[in-house]
Amino acid sequence: MNYEYDLIVVGGGHAGCEAAHAAAKMGAKTVLITMDMTKLGQMSCNPAMGGIAKGQIIREIDALGGMSGIVTDASMIQFRMLNRSKGPAMWSPRAQCDRQGFSAEWRKVLERTDNLHIWEEEARILIIDEDRVMGVETSLGTRFMAKAVILTTGTFLNGIMHVGFKTINGGRWGDEASIGISEQLAGLGFSVDRLKTGTSARLDGRTIDFSVMTEQKGDDEGRTFSYLGRGGIRDGQLSCYMTYTNEEVHEELKKGLEFSPLYTGRILGIGPRYCPSIETKIVTFSEKISHQLFVEPEGRNTTEYYLSGFASSLPLDVQVNALRRIKGLEKVEIFRPGYAIEYDFFQPTQLWHTLETKRIQGLYFAGQINGTTGYEEAAAQGLMAGINSVLKIRGEDEMILGRDESYIGVLIDDLITKGIDEPYRMFTARAEYRILLRQDNADERLTRKGFKIGLADKSRIERLERKKEMIDKVISFLEKCSVEPDRISKFLDSAGTSRIKQKTKAINIAARPQINVKSLLGEISHDFIESLTEGGILEEVLESAEIRIKYEGYIQREKLIADKLKRLERVKIPKDIDYAELLSISTEGRQKLEKIKPENIGQAGRISGVSPADVNILLMYLGR
Repeated sequence: MNYEYDLIVVGGGHAGCEAAHAAAKMGAKTVLITMDMTKLGQMSCNPAMGGIAKGQIIREIDALGGMSGIVTDASMIQFRMLNRSKGPAMWSPRAQCDRQGFSAEWRKVLERTDNLHIWEEEARILIIDEDRVMGVETSLGTRFMAKAVILTTGTFLNGIMHVGFKTINGGRWGDEASIGISEQLAGLGFSVDRLKTGTSARLDGRTIDFSVMTEQKGDDEGRTFSYLGRGGIRDGQLSCYMTYTNEEVHEELKKGLEFSPLYTGRILGIGPRYCPSIETKIVTFSEKISHQLFVEPEGRNTTEYYLSGFASSLPLDVQVNALRRIKGLEKVEIFRPGYAIEYDFFQPTQLWHTLETKRIQGLYFAGQINGTTGYEEAAAQGLMAGINSVLKIRGEDEMILGRDESYIGVLIDDLITKGIDEPYRMFTARAEYRILLRQDNADERLTRKGFKIGLADKSRIERLERKKEMIDKVISFLEKCSVEPDRISKFLDSAGTSRIKQKTKAINIAARPQINVKSLLGEISHDFIESLTEGGILEEVLESAEIRIKYEGYIQREKLIADKLKRLERVKIPKDIDYAELLSISTEGRQKLEKIKPENIGQAGRISGVSPADVNILLMYLGR
């Protein structure tokens, strides 16, 4: 049979779920093709969302109208705001989730989304006519025709799992690999290569001695990922626990190195430098006598625990013997071993910023197929591929987020401009404008964009406007309110800051690093605090107001720098430019420019190997 759709999404992971939901929500008739409907949005590694920089990405997805934040809130069993001891640019929300609940919630969302159909079967081959994708053919010969196709294949393309010298073809434990699409795209001239990632053994909580571990509780603020504030933690938070490896553990692991597929050349793919396997840690950091581990609950209704920091592809007996030498795990039993997985990916320099491929029109890549690692990075790409594919079908302008607008913009620009030589993971350090890209203001940066394209609902705009009004109200009150020394002295003493000697505007006291704005307002006006309680967003308003008061100078300075550099982004480069003719540009510069085909001068300047002198010559050629 043949089916007709506007858009086909291949793969039901984090990227695929966001892409399918966004496209259907924007009005495109969409089909999501997945090999297993029971594993939509599956957390294949640790059951957590967010973290350093990743939490900002989830809040940006939510601000645009995506669903990862809402799904996280509905399945959350612990919430923590990381890096509270640092400046607000570094604050990052993180949630521990119920693994099965997260996937079930995604399925519920997708099955209730208008214009979206789900098909359970393997996509085997792309239907391509010259330089345009026309659809997908499945393993049973079912043909789906569409105006655009988004590939979100995760680790499934020619996936091979390793446990010692034992190998299994598969894209994830218990799931078969996907064969055919890689070979087809390679035949069409795409550059395809291999990456590696891994996961740890799953532990039976009934055999863990938590009493000798360090308990790590969640925050008690009642926060959520979504700006809509729905869901949240029900029935109390579950704790994680910290423990450590030791020299005895390391000795056991070393016994298995001769059987390690990583060190015997059986694994050829490059692994993630920032999330290495335990065997890589003991070799690379041989001087360290211990490594920190986190024991994380998989959900409320299971005894299964994930051991973060102990990913391994060593033989089963080596893994178990090493685990039983960890404090608290002396009698541990496991549900399954850790394993490494190799899979195909495509260098992301083969894409435009919309995530459409340069070789085949209408074909988009999102997620680990582009060399990224992490649920959050995948979800962000899926969202943007879904948005841009629909905008192209409509004949409307694409949506490209700038590096000064979002971590999503930084992520995609890094991939497209620089490519990858290891699995890409987002960090705050990758963003030049961290103080602008805070987790508290993602809605201010992006919700209007989401509303304009039909993804974010009107309720989000109304909530944003109410939040902004309340923030302005707080700041205005503090600017107008003056406090006497006698009235505030005890409060200042308790906060550990110097007393005032004369009548002072409250805004000047609020700007002090030791002062909490909520506490200050409670000291000088309980009535004003009461006036802010409408809508249940008081904490969010006070947090944003405090950041604006304390960091206004830094914020304005970063905006000025961003505005200056943004001018270069406005200088577009014709797609048909022949760099071979620009002999004044260095040979390396010409080669890199021809390979990447930057869309503007700003992007050209970020390409490794393109010098400032090369950029100046390019500007002169363009008449600038």
